[in-house]
This record gives sequence, structure tokens and C-alpha cells, in this order.
Amino acid sequence: MAKTILITGASSGIGAGMAREFAQKGYNLAICARRLERLDTLKQELESKYGVKVLTKVLDVTNYEQVFQVFREFKQEFGTLDRIIVNAGVGDGRRIGNGKFEINRATVETNFISALAQCEAAVEIFREQKFGHLVVISSMSAIRGMPKHLTAYGASKAGVAALAEGIRAELINTKIKVSTIFPGYIRTEINEGAKKLPFEVDVETGSHLLVKAIEKEPVKAYVPQWPWLPLGLAMKILPLKLVNKLG
Repeated sequence: MAKTILITGASSGIGAGMAREFAQKGYNLAICARRLERLDTLKQELESKYGVKVLTKVLDVTNYEQVFQVFREFKQEFGTLDRIIVNAGVGDGRRIGNGKFEINRATVETNFISALAQCEAAVEIFREQKFGHLVVISSMSAIRGMPKHLTAYGASKAGVAALAEGIRAELINTKIKVSTIFPGYIRTEINEGAKKLPFEVDVETGSHLLVKAIEKEPVKAYVPQWPWLPLGLAMKILPLKLVNKLG
């Protein structure tokens, strides 16, 4: 029997990219995001191309009650959820102290508090099933404090990484696995107009490498592994002036 993966933020970017990659591998999919039209278009594409079962639901991850409701509905419809990928988030951010608190607050709430709600809802289901794989998408920006527009964003993703590790510590002797994924710079719709960043990859390459890493159920993974694994280790010890150049 085919396994089922739930992906949040699946209407575009790496969410949609990972859905395509997993469908190609024969997984059934529970995909959710705010834009139902896009999800339904993706559903038609994946079902006709790969013959997998795809269910779609509207989900605004800042509506915390809806997070629990949508996850439970997917669980009822599929029977089990084998993997849940906490992917939904925003890349917006502004320099600290420039009067843009509301933008930074919205970024931190969407990326951290909403991730907490998704993790709570996922782990409830996994505890009930007594198995599952929770995947939390963090960022290379979480490794150290980052300057400019990445400050609040990086802090929110560092919070997500710490949350995932805490959940893993709690569940370490169970059949519930937890993976924290640290993507490098991946070009998606969110950052289409932004300047080209160091070691950037396109969304298709990024999504393929993310899925390849997730399938191994690692504790942590830096994606793409080259150059982000050695860079991630270096970022932890390099002087902040040098780390700043990555922002």
C-alpha cells in the first residue's frame, strides 16, 4: 500500500516542487495551502502523470484551529499519514529598527508560531498512530544571526530548528522520526525579484535534492549538501563579519 505524505505550503515553490518529486516516487499526497486553484491544478497534473491519490484543502497556517482541523481531516480520509512536512512559511523581512515591526512580526508568527501549531497537530496524529516522520523545513539563515532583511526571518527559522530538535529529544525512543532540513538559497516565486544569492539553485534542483535528503530520514540535512554542509559547520565558528557576506 502506498504511503501518504502531507505537505503544507504546497501551492508553489519548494512545496509544489517536493509534491511533484514525491508523486513521481509513488506516494499519495495530502497537499494544502491558501490557494486552492493552484492546488487543484497540481492535483490534476500529479494524478494524471503518476496515478497517485492527491487530496487538497485550503489552509492558512496562521489560522491555528484550521491547522488542527485540516490535519485531522486528511488523517481520516487517508487512514494514516506516514510523513508530515512543515513547509509553509514566508520569506519577507526588513532591517530591524526601521519602523517595519509589523512585517517582521508577521514573518516570525507565520514561520514559528504557525510551525508550532503544525508540529503539535502532526505529533498528535503520530502519537495516536505510534509512528510517523515529521520533517521541519528550517533554513541556512538559522545557523547564525543574519543581517539586513534576514534578521527576523533567520531568527524564526532558528526557532523552528530548536523546536524540531526538542520534539526529537522527546520522541527519541519511539517510532516517530524527526528531521530538520536546512535549505540553502533556492530561487522560487517568493524571491523572484531579489538579487542573485551565493550558491543559489533553481526550484527544480532544490526540490529534487530536498526530497533525496528527506527520504533518508536524517536527523539534520543541509541542502544542497555541497557547499552548505561545510559552510554550515564553518558558519558556526567564523567571525560574524565573514558570515555577514552570505546575507
